[in-house]
Amino acid sequence: MSPAKDSAELLEIDGREVRVSNPDKVVFPEPGLTKLDLVRYYLSVADGALRGVEGRPMVLKRFVKGISQEAFFQKRAPEKRPEWIDTATLHYASGNSAEEVVVRDAAALAWVVNLGCIDLNPHPVRAEDLDHPDELRVDLDPMPGVDWGQIVDVAMVVREVLADHGLVGWPKTSGSRGMHIYARIAPRWTFRDVRLAAETLAREVELRAPGLATARWWKEERGESVFVDFNQNAKDRTVASAYSIRPLPDARVSTPLDWDEVRGSHPERFTVPTVLQRFAERGDPAAGIDDTVGGLDGLLRLAEELGPAEKPPKSSDGSGRRQSTMPLIEVARTKTKPEALEALERWKAKHPDVVPLLQPADVLVDGMRGSSSLWYRIRVNLQHVPEAQRPAQAALEADYDPWAGKEWNRP
Repeated sequence: MSPAKDSAELLEIDGREVRVSNPDKVVFPEPGLTKLDLVRYYLSVADGALRGVEGRPMVLKRFVKGISQEAFFQKRAPEKRPEWIDTATLHYASGNSAEEVVVRDAAALAWVVNLGCIDLNPHPVRAEDLDHPDELRVDLDPMPGVDWGQIVDVAMVVREVLADHGLVGWPKTSGSRGMHIYARIAPRWTFRDVRLAAETLAREVELRAPGLATARWWKEERGESVFVDFNQNAKDRTVASAYSIRPLPDARVSTPLDWDEVRGSHPERFTVPTVLQRFAERGDPAAGIDDTVGGLDGLLRLAEELGPAEKPPKSSDGSGRRQSTMPLIEVARTKTKPEALEALERWKAKHPDVVPLLQPADVLVDGMRGSSSLWYRIRVNLQHVPEAQRPAQAALEADYDPWAGKEWNRP
């Protein structure tokens, strides 16, 4: 390891040279972690991190301006890359395609982190078979007001449903507030089948844990429950993988767990320093995940038994759009989350009589995927406000247009 003249660090990793630019750049001010610290972290946990990403196409989620700024999503691999960086070309229903990076080893792992990828976002397929996922992903997403104990209760039900249908669930913290549970599957089923299996699992969990879990896709209908997010199995979706550092001030890590430690494993306990120590002492709890490959036959049979999921009614204005069953108003659309929250506070100041009537889950903060980055939408569900007191939809407190200036390709 030696410093380069242009303030870069050259790392020798398994016979390959990786250049880390701006190694002293502070990425996480609170714990004081630099860019080089992040690269060293991933190399230290490479055995576990590669178990989650090796051989999988990856969307590059790049934080080139640090964690205080929104990341941009880069599907296509950079044109300038080492010859030993592998790629795979994914084709989407829209007709678009993207040649994406495929990490194969620790050197490639360090290379993508140098690009500004704080967390790793692989697809649930291997480069050798892009049409048949080998992983079913369960994302437990708690609504505001939900505590860790409720998330754990739902996770245990997910484990039970998976086991009842021939699958082994492997838990990890999401690195935010929720939990992920992965199950390896034989690459025999299409994305459509895998998503149907995941949706069926979510519906069964809701049936077994009413009031605690929900499979309702529309956020305003979930209440204070844990959403079993089945749509993470769609073809264009990626999820932060095991040992990914998340862009939160404390440098929290998405950490694999043993089932017997889940209940006491609050997400804030797992940060870069604590995970480095944990990994050095005990290795990867998910080391056996590739030895537990199962199938989807059981869940797909259950899908036939349950029948089609209930769909929301369409709008009566002829647009064909879905009509919400809840009294929603939109407050703001903004480029960044801080701007969205500031707009929410302005709205609250205008409606001081309404605010005390709102439940935590009534304020909906949506991160919306734009062409290359997120934008934010704030909505308020007035279900707990007496009809006579409900404010009408008014002009937005902020009205950002994420599509302004975009040129659309037309045939």
